[in-house]
Amino acid sequence: MAKPSPRDMALARQARLAGAVMAVAIVAWVVLGWMGREFGWDPRYAFLIDFAALAGFAWALIVTFRIWRQGKRDQ
Repeated sequence: MAKPSPRDMALARQARLAGAVMAVAIVAWVVLGWMGREFGWDPRYAFLIDFAALAGFAWALIVTFRIWRQGKRDQ
């Protein structure tokens, strides 16, 4: 089996980072949403939490798309 190139390793590292961001975003979104309901936070904080989660998902989607394009370019 061939040793992965440094470029492949960099793409794998970026993919792991995007996956970690998605996982943290969903867990934080659920936990903070629950805390907001439980403690009666102002509804504007719910919007802030939602937008922060959307920003994390958007970033991860962009990174994933870039990884996919780079993989197609290398083939």
